[in-house]
Amino acid sequence: METQIYNQKGEVVKKLKLSEEVFALPWNADLVHQVVVSMTSNQRDNIAHTKNRGDVRGGGKKPWRQKGTGRARHGSNRSPIWRGGGVTFGPTNEKNWSKKINKKMKVKALFTVLSQKLREGEILFVDDFKFEVPKTKEAQGVLNKLSKIKGFENIVTKKNNSAFVALGSRDENTEKSFSNFGNITMGELRSINPLDILGCKYLVITQPQESVDFLVGKLSVDKIVD
Repeated sequence: METQIYNQKGEVVKKLKLSEEVFALPWNADLVHQVVVSMTSNQRDNIAHTKNRGDVRGGGKKPWRQKGTGRARHGSNRSPIWRGGGVTFGPTNEKNWSKKINKKMKVKALFTVLSQKLREGEILFVDDFKFEVPKTKEAQGVLNKLSKIKGFENIVTKKNNSAFVALGSRDENTEKSFSNFGNITMGELRSINPLDILGCKYLVITQPQESVDFLVGKLSVDKIVD
């Protein structure tokens, strides 16, 4: 299978051969869901924390004597039923939300999402972005030209997460040029994951040949089995 490579002017420059093992997998909703849920759980910050009756300061003295007052007996004013007392069954930062993700599953989920994006015509291969100096205006011009490509008209919309730009290699000028766009997310292809792709409408891949070779290399390291 083949696709077209564009330059930053939106012109077709050459064709690219794609691996069917990476870009032609059938959609597997169960696999993708399991990997995405696990990844979001692993990214969860365990911040919420409440104190139980043993953590709250005070309450060492019995409020009143056990018998003879006509009132209910209490051993501490830091009991959960007292104002200022501890919390019963509240969240604590000791809870572990992490989930194990099988490495082969994560790789196959990535390829499954890439395959689906390609079928829907939402992956754009660009030979490279070149900026002599960081310039937001030039980056805007590049987006305007890429929006002329059929199927990518909405890449310039101001809605959040319209495109994820996966750089074949890190380029500081490119990153800074696009940094002021709230609808563009930048990252390196070597660290791309299903969450990055699913979180955006379009996926723009630079240095296509090197990027595709890197993805194919994952097959030799992590042999995917059905």
